[in-house]
This record gives sequence, C-alpha cells and structure tokens, in this order.
Amino acid sequence: MDQKISIYILAANRLLREALVHIFKNRTDMEVVGSTERPQQDLDAIAVIRPQVVLLNGAMPGFDWAAFIPKVCDRLPDARLVIFGMPNDPAPFFHSIRIGVVGYLLSEASASDLVVAVRAAARGEAVCPPRLCLSLFHYIARQRSIPSPQLHARHGLTRREQQLLPLMAQGLTNKEIASRLCLSEQTIKNHVHRILRKVGAGDRLSAAHILEEAVG
Repeated sequence: MDQKISIYILAANRLLREALVHIFKNRTDMEVVGSTERPQQDLDAIAVIRPQVVLLNGAMPGFDWAAFIPKVCDRLPDARLVIFGMPNDPAPFFHSIRIGVVGYLLSEASASDLVVAVRAAARGEAVCPPRLCLSLFHYIARQRSIPSPQLHARHGLTRREQQLLPLMAQGLTNKEIASRLCLSEQTIKNHVHRILRKVGAGDRLSAAHILEEAVG
C-alpha cells in the first residue's frame, strides 16, 4: 500500500476536530497525525511532525489566518495548506493564494469536499470553488495589459494607476473598480486622486481621455 497522506488539523472547536479525525480515519489512504486548537502556540510541534497536508479552519474566532499562513509556509515549505470555512468572496480568496494556500473551501463545504481537497492537495493540485476560480481567471486577464512607457515618462503613472484608466473611462464608480481589482474602495479613491493630480485633470473622465490620447 502507498504511504498514507499525513494530515494535521487546526480548528478551535473540539467537536469539529473530532469529527474531522473520524472522517479521515475511515479513509485507508489518510491518517491524522495531529490536531490543535492553538495554531500559533503549537507551530513548533507541527513543524517537527512535518505533515503533508495542513487543514486549517479559517473561521476560528479571533484567529488571524492571513498572518499565520506565511509562518506555516516558512516552517513547512513542503506542506500543502488547505483552508476551509471561508466566505464566497474573491478578496480573501486571492489573498490566501498569494500567501501560500493551495486549497480554499467555503463554509458550506461537505465532508466529501474536504476529503477530495486533501487528496488533490497531496497530489500537488490546487482546489477552489468553481465560481471563485472564474474570478481568478478574470483577475489574471485584467493583469495582461503592459504598462505604457509613454504614460510613465510623461505623467509618472504607476502600473496600477494605468490599470485604472479604462475602468475610469467606462464611468465606473470607485466601489465598482475596487470590486473588479479586488482592492479596497479607499485604495481606489487614493489612486484616482493621484491620477487627477498628475495629469492636471478636473474630473475622472477627462483624465482618462487625456491619457488615452497620449498613447493613441
């Protein structure tokens, strides 16, 4: 028999941890090598065990999973991180990808979904809900534009500021642009303010048209 997939469970709720242990124990290709309700305190012990898959409940009250995951990746570079109990929201999904997660499961995920995700992660595959996967494709497609040397030389616009131009030209609001680029509305507001200042335009549409003419 091939070597079993070793799993370490991080979840604050004891009942949840015991339920997950029971689920994986009934699979002949898996074994739970440890679990804890205190991820931060027990990271050293987890690093010694070196599990193949770390299964993390991202919905633990008061737990900063975004700060914890990079620590796991640093201490366990070969481990596969699967986070579950997450919202159907592109922002935390994209952020989790950036910091090392290979599996992202929503709060409504079933026991079967967890089992499938662990097996896939152990094979070196990524796991995400189809709807968020589509958002990821759209996000990557929006990054395909190459910054214009003319705009940077003439107005000092950054790549991100140039990325906002076609969206501004469409008349989208800051909130709509923030949603498309997975940034905060305040961040977009700051970018727009800097663009207007750099090009000397009085409003958003004027700025977009000025800059379109500059590279047209």
